[in-house]
Amino acid sequence: MIVIGLTGSIGMGKTTTADLFRQKGLPVFDADATVHALYDGPLAAPIEAAFPGATVDGRVDRARLSARLAGNAEAFRRLEAIVHPAVRRAEADFLAAARAAGAAAAVLDIPLFFETGRHRDVDKVVVVSAPAEVQRARVLARPGMTEERFAALLARQMPDAEKRARADWVVPTGDGIPAARASVEAFLAELAGDKPARRP
Repeated sequence: MIVIGLTGSIGMGKTTTADLFRQKGLPVFDADATVHALYDGPLAAPIEAAFPGATVDGRVDRARLSARLAGNAEAFRRLEAIVHPAVRRAEADFLAAARAAGAAAAVLDIPLFFETGRHRDVDKVVVVSAPAEVQRARVLARPGMTEERFAALLARQMPDAEKRARADWVVPTGDGIPAARASVEAFLAELAGDKPARRP
């Protein structure tokens, strides 16, 4: 089974592109959705222990947790030490199920993909990209988003140009869904005749 890593900076259209892969029949692991599910149950207690007051009614309150993390690199590291192992276990279960089902390929939708060294764990890397002005407009249109928060999010992410340079394939989303769909289809057509090569 070919394992595809899907990533892209905030506002680049990664969620939409993941859906395009699903529409082509590929199983997709959504790391963000997994974190949300873990926050609603299994990880609430250890996160509350590490960050008292970050949960409400047995669930992580993302706004309260974000306030505790703001500008605190050490707090981010403590949170990641709790969250990342649980996400990796869920990801391993997903890949095992995809293999058991006979999937020819599966997609791992991971936001901080290069930043956490995950490119070493997949066969192909797909980066979703759009012009900076499109990205900016998309992100600032989100509820509660500010210039300061946008800047902070970008600071945690590898620059888009570097991601594109390291990708096996780039899906452009600035020209709309039909163009992105055509790019996904072209990538899968190429993949069908390609042998996966594990990245160093």
